[in-house]
Amino acid sequence: MKMSQLTCVLCLTALAAQAQDPNEIEQIRKQMKEATDAFQKAAEQFQKTTDALKKRLDRLQGTNTTAIPVPAETKEPPAQTEAGQGTQGAPPWSPSQPIRVAGNAQNYLNLSFDALFAAGWSTEHDVESLQLGGHDPKQRGFTVQNLEMTLEGQIDPYFRGQAAIVFQIDPNGETAVEAEEAYLETMSLPANLQLRAGQYLTEFGRLNPTHPHTWDFVDQPLVNGRFFGEDGLRNPGARLSWLVPTPFYSELFLSVQNSQGETASSFRSDHDGDLLFGRPATATQVKGLGDLLYAPRYAVSFDVNDENTIVLGASAALGPNSSGRNTDTQIAGGDLFYKWKPRTQSKGWPFLTWQTEGMYRRYEAGRFAGTVDNSAQPSEILRDWGIYSQVSYGFHHGWVGSLRGDFVTGERGVFDPDPDRDERWRISPALTYYPTEFSKVRLQYNVDHRREEGLDHSIWLQVEFLLGSHAAHKF
Repeated sequence: MKMSQLTCVLCLTALAAQAQDPNEIEQIRKQMKEATDAFQKAAEQFQKTTDALKKRLDRLQGTNTTAIPVPAETKEPPAQTEAGQGTQGAPPWSPSQPIRVAGNAQNYLNLSFDALFAAGWSTEHDVESLQLGGHDPKQRGFTVQNLEMTLEGQIDPYFRGQAAIVFQIDPNGETAVEAEEAYLETMSLPANLQLRAGQYLTEFGRLNPTHPHTWDFVDQPLVNGRFFGEDGLRNPGARLSWLVPTPFYSELFLSVQNSQGETASSFRSDHDGDLLFGRPATATQVKGLGDLLYAPRYAVSFDVNDENTIVLGASAALGPNSSGRNTDTQIAGGDLFYKWKPRTQSKGWPFLTWQTEGMYRRYEAGRFAGTVDNSAQPSEILRDWGIYSQVSYGFHHGWVGSLRGDFVTGERGVFDPDPDRDERWRISPALTYYPTEFSKVRLQYNVDHRREEGLDHSIWLQVEFLLGSHAAHKF
């Protein structure tokens, strides 16, 4: 045997002996576990701060803002086009992303469609008087809650756009179409600034800026329905946000929007000619800066440790209302969101979340000379407040159990009893099953108590399907 061959044999023998060393094997396993834990931690941090990071990435790289998948452990070589050129700048589409209809990495259009249906029964035959949300179940039997088509994409290196077109079918079978949101956002402003302009949901609290398919329950909380109306607080306007340069997520928002219309219920809405707080509403148009709606918000998020995250927020909405010439409304709110996800989680399960929002409304009600019973209504200050708190526990892959409590009330006014301000509460347990990320089935039971009506019981079964995933939502 030649010397070189003998050397190779000795080297292989030594390597085999090292591989069989129990200490070495244990060390390798330990390193693999540490690497896996580090990867999972990085992936969770990546998903949690997607909304903040995408703004910086958009400004620096001009990339799209669709949901960004967690990086795989291994990557395939870039696909080749017919011309033999790599497409590394435009990753291939996956089922977890919206459907790209047209365009390229610099200018594109994504399309998705989400459908929500509910079926159920309630002891209250007039279900619409019980449910305050426009997307809540509205009748015994079946309800088409929300059919939403979302179009979003990058316009050019400076702007991206998004639109949500909603179709609804009311209890009478009439179909309505509305532009729930349609706005553009800047992608390259300096100093971590971003400007949004168009029709959009006002940045107030955690629930109001979201769409029904992202909710943890079949219906919206009572305080949101009472203060913001059945369709939430939204209107045409502009919003400036500043991502504060801190080690943790911290962002300031200021929205300036029109204050009139049915989507500004506590402000200058005419309420379809109905009385509000015993007074008729007088709708007027914007004449100056004082006629606009102003909504500041501050949100901050930080990690308590590797498994626990807290998000805190404070919001306000200030503007004129329709009960008199110089009458205003002020709404203030605070919100808290907590999430626990253990290091041992698999595909997002198990987890625990806790979300709470509290709101206070100060409504300056104008003087009205005569009412239905010919009694005068003096000017007065009406104060209302409400809160909801909900907990969701993902106890097994695809299964989530939730519980929500609601309470709203107000000081008694001259016009009393007032169904728009009556004290009421609701308890709602729910169980949700996600077969995949593109569908869900939810069963929810409501116990409602209204001061003048007493107890009511309702049970709802909700089904959702999604064609093409929506863009990433806020953490």
